[in-house]
Amino acid sequence: MQIPWYIGWPVTAALGFGVLYVAASRAAYYPLKYPSGFWELQGVLGAEDVSLLTQDNVRLHAWWIAAPQAPLVTLYFHGNGGNLTHRGLQIREITAAGSSVLMLDYRGYGKSEGSPSEKGLYADADAAYRYLRDRGYRAGQIVLHGESLGTAVAVDLASRSECAGVVLEAAFNSGRAVANTVLPVVGPLLFRSFNSESKIAKLRSPLLFFHGDRDHLIPLKLGRTLFNAAPQPKFFWEVRGAGHNDLVEIAGPSYRQRLREFYERIIF
Repeated sequence: MQIPWYIGWPVTAALGFGVLYVAASRAAYYPLKYPSGFWELQGVLGAEDVSLLTQDNVRLHAWWIAAPQAPLVTLYFHGNGGNLTHRGLQIREITAAGSSVLMLDYRGYGKSEGSPSEKGLYADADAAYRYLRDRGYRAGQIVLHGESLGTAVAVDLASRSECAGVVLEAAFNSGRAVANTVLPVVGPLLFRSFNSESKIAKLRSPLLFFHGDRDHLIPLKLGRTLFNAAPQPKFFWEVRGAGHNDLVEIAGPSYRQRLREFYERIIF
C-alpha cells in the first residue's frame, strides 16, 4: 500500500527528527567503562573505593581522597568524556589547595552501573551529596566543583542543596547554547537540556569560574553568560591560552592558588 505524500512526508520527517534526537542525545556522553582508563592512579593518589546507591537503585563507583586536616571536602563532577581516572591532575591540585575530594563516576562511566541521562546525573549527584552528609560533613563544608558537563550537574545540585561554595570550569549557560556552536542548524532544536542559566539565580553560595580564552568547544562567551546570570559573590578567572581540556595545565600554579584563596574565603 502506498502512503499518501501528505502523510508520508510528516511521518518521514518525524522519524528523521527522532533518529537525530537519539543520536544527538547519545553524543552528549562519551563514557569509558572499566578497565579503560588509568586505574593505576588509585594507588598513586591514595584513593579509597566508595560505593553509592542512588534513589533509583543504580550502583555508582567513586573515589575518596583525603587531604590531611582539611576542613573542606570537594564533591567533583567531571565532564562528559572518559571517567574519573582521567582527572588525576585535578585531584592533586584540589587536595594540595586544602580540600578532600569525593569524585564519582556517573552512571555508565567507569565502574558505575546504568546508562547516562540528564535526570540520571542529577540523581547521581544527590547520592554523592547524601553520602557526604551521612559521613558527617556539614553543608557548610561541602564545595561543589563541576567541569564542563559537570558544571550543569553542580549548578543543579547547588540550586536545591546548601553548600559552602561552587567552582565551575568551562561552564555553559545551556545545552542548547553549546549545541548551537557544534551543530548550528539542528543543534538548538535537539538540545533543550542542562539549562544552568535558569537555575543559577537560586544559588546562595560564593562562585568561582575558570574558563580558557581558547576554548572552542564551550566558548568563553557561554561561561560569561552564565556568570552574568549568577548572584554575588562571584569571581571569574579567564585563563589565557587555555583550551577546553588543558585548563589546569595551562593555568599552572595559579590554579591551585586561586582554589586556595577561594577555600580560605568560604571557610566558616
